[in-house]
Amino acid sequence: MADSNAGAAVQQTAAPKKKRKWPKRLVILAVVLALAWLGVQWFGGRGHRNAVMNSAYMEAPVERRDIVSQLSYSGTLEPADSYTVTSLVSGEILGADFEEGDIVAKDDVLYTIDDSDAATGVERAENSLSQAQRSYSQVQRSLGDLNITAPAGGQLVELSVEVGDDVTAGQTVAVIRDSASMTIKLPFPADEAAAFYVGQSAQVTADGSFETLNGTVTAVSASDSVLSGNRIVRIVTIEVQNPGAVTSDTMATAVVGGSACAESAAFTYKAEKNVAASVSGTVSALSAAEGAVVSKGQLLVSLRSDSLNDQLASAGDQIRDAQISLENQRNSLDNYIIQSPIEGTVIDKSYKQGDKISEGGKQLCTIFDLSYLSFTMYVDELDIKQVAVGQKVQITADAVEGQAFEGQITKVSINGTTANGATTYPVTVRIDEMGDLLPGMNVDASVVIAEAKDVLSVPVEAVDRAGQVLVKTSDVPPGGESEEDSNGGLPAGYAYQQVELGLSDDSYVEIVSGLSEGDQVAYQQTSSMGGMFASFAMSGGGPEGGPPPDGGGGPGGGY
Repeated sequence: MADSNAGAAVQQTAAPKKKRKWPKRLVILAVVLALAWLGVQWFGGRGHRNAVMNSAYMEAPVERRDIVSQLSYSGTLEPADSYTVTSLVSGEILGADFEEGDIVAKDDVLYTIDDSDAATGVERAENSLSQAQRSYSQVQRSLGDLNITAPAGGQLVELSVEVGDDVTAGQTVAVIRDSASMTIKLPFPADEAAAFYVGQSAQVTADGSFETLNGTVTAVSASDSVLSGNRIVRIVTIEVQNPGAVTSDTMATAVVGGSACAESAAFTYKAEKNVAASVSGTVSALSAAEGAVVSKGQLLVSLRSDSLNDQLASAGDQIRDAQISLENQRNSLDNYIIQSPIEGTVIDKSYKQGDKISEGGKQLCTIFDLSYLSFTMYVDELDIKQVAVGQKVQITADAVEGQAFEGQITKVSINGTTANGATTYPVTVRIDEMGDLLPGMNVDASVVIAEAKDVLSVPVEAVDRAGQVLVKTSDVPPGGESEEDSNGGLPAGYAYQQVELGLSDDSYVEIVSGLSEGDQVAYQQTSSMGGMFASFAMSGGGPEGGPPPDGGGGPGGGY
């Protein structure tokens, strides 16, 4: 019942009450006496008659009574549950607002321990986790960079790698050029260019071919420049659509709003990008051919990198380690507030506010759940079939004189224990109405296994093993003279009557049939030879365990 980490509940140490075993020397003596009696029966003649006649007899009436058959055992009381509260951490106790004898509810705070060191540990663990997550994200981005895409649309004018090539970070693998649009930067007189504006139309004329192209002003410099001959100019950028023949070697002039440029200049491509690898790796695939027109974001080259995959796995492990560390630190922080694991009564308190716990594992207090008590009986193997869950148990305790209690069997275990050739089985009994009983008290228990109300009964000594009873038939006193020929050597006025037996207890046995209420029966006192034999027969004596010869054994033989 008690938590294994918090200390065990009160242990049962009481040994079971065992059935009475006849001492060997008494058994031997009984056998000798029985054999002597048998000799008298077979060879004694009148001596047999005289032995019976001279025996002392007891008389008893056949009368009604209640007969209860029960088993008796003992045990030691335990609480319904018990828990020894232990510390898992060290530190100064800041709060312990309870005392011995207090009743506490489950989850009530018992102890508060200084957790400043643990809080620092949690903060450090949180920082380690954040750092591990950043490292993982960085490696993920590097893995994404293994796929090299076009930074802009245009023609793939150069592809400088092949499948299987090793590429280092920063190495150019391709060149993309946008040749559909061309730009040209021309000098115009500064005073005239000052009036130009972005979007203004321009006519561009190629040198040599004198081909005229329509263009648009895209930029006008804000500062003046000086050409040879002290000509003051401003640079104007004009964009034209390439008809296909214009290259970066083509020279041209332009006119904007009636103003002509000061000199010619060469065209440039509007966009030309060198595509470089961001990470190192080995080319695993080419997704575009040299000379092809590509769009922005289109995949060009795929790389692979075993080292990056290893780095990603390692970074993932670091995140998991950091998460575990943070979880442990937070759990440890929870251990600085100690709550009651059960509802119950505080029976001892070992630490108080202000005390310092030097290490984990210290026993702080013990709590008993006293909502009911229980104990374990160790029932003999010969009796275990007669007990079952739900049976009522009558209980007494030497420590509580004059009081009786009732319990109920709640568990019958089949996990027996064998010692000295005898096997016992643990049977748990629960007591709800406890009165003055306390845990640790030793109790005696009686289990009623059968009960008969208001039935005919005789003393158990009056019935022999053959199921016969010596019944009074006349008023001649037992033990007087008898006629051997007429009464078979029995006491005058008595005869054997076959009976059907029912329930029995330690003193009486039920008579189901064969006798009537008020009949008188006789049996030998246990101090006589016949009584001695009767006691022996009741314990299972007689030749080979059977009844004595002649179906008798004398009055008072066991049944």
